[in-house]
Amino acid sequence: MRILVIEDERKIASFIQRGLKEEHYAVDIEADGEQGLFQAESNAYNLIVLDIMLPGKDGIFICRELRKRGLKVPILMLTARDALEDKVSGLDSGADDYLTKPFAFEEFLARVRSLLRRGEQQSSHLLRVLDLQLDQLAHRVHRGGVDIVLSSKEYALLEFLMLHKDQVVTRTMISEHVWNESFDSFTNVIDVHVKHLRDKVDKNFSVALIHTIRGTGYILSEHHP
Repeated sequence: MRILVIEDERKIASFIQRGLKEEHYAVDIEADGEQGLFQAESNAYNLIVLDIMLPGKDGIFICRELRKRGLKVPILMLTARDALEDKVSGLDSGADDYLTKPFAFEEFLARVRSLLRRGEQQSSHLLRVLDLQLDQLAHRVHRGGVDIVLSSKEYALLEFLMLHKDQVVTRTMISEHVWNESFDSFTNVIDVHVKHLRDKVDKNFSVALIHTIRGTGYILSEHHP
């Protein structure tokens, strides 16, 4: 599951990002309204967490624009405002839920899970490649009926590869979506995690799914030689 957080308060954004990643979600952060709107339109997200007070474009404008342009992704509004009219404005602009700061992270996660379930009613949350299956809601992986236990990073890496099955993904793409934008994609950390993932996903099965594209990156495919 991939979540976009548009929040200009650095501490709050970092807190949300860390907590969501611990729950195995892939998280992108934007602090500027205009850039956040661009990212929301340019990438496929399962959920958008949107602050109202933002530089550039505010959250109400962003939400209205996304709905106007036909994006049905669930939107959770975050704001320090707690007046009734602010909640009404947020929901009327097209938001699916509303949470006032400060908030308990447990409640935030419960709302995130609820919105993701609602969004998944229109699309499958199960990713499959051959006999490998990943459940994005339960965060469970199994192959050939055997449960596979993964670390948070291994899970996020496998989910990213499965979302891009039969496509070559570069180390830069992996570093941006599985780690973060400041991660050095030229270290061997990615290669080490891929090796560990292969040991769990491919080692005891007749068909290898994760393949290295020398000098470029990786591909997850049942057809790749």
